[in-house]
Amino acid sequence: MDRQDFHLRADACLARVEQWLEDFDPDELDFTSADGVVKLEFATGQTFVLNRQTAAHQMWFAAGASAWHYDWDAASESWLCDKDGHELLARIGESTSGTLGRTVAP
Repeated sequence: MDRQDFHLRADACLARVEQWLEDFDPDELDFTSADGVVKLEFATGQTFVLNRQTAAHQMWFAAGASAWHYDWDAASESWLCDKDGHELLARIGESTSGTLGRTVAP
């Protein structure tokens, strides 16, 4: 994937997550977005970070003490973990659900 294609796919992913986050009550879950980084801030004080890593052509997601790196998979048209193959948006949903104590899905 070339740099331009990476940026298009990464920015689409970030925009999708931002759009999903718009539906949350900011007293429960708020977010900020700038320069390829989306920061999720929970009322509990916990913070998650999703960001694009241009040099590696990856998306990175950190939730608490855990972090994952994701590569674009053209066959599934999704970002998959470079270690175990799980899907990025599913992980964001699982991590957010665990923090909020209820099921949510992007």
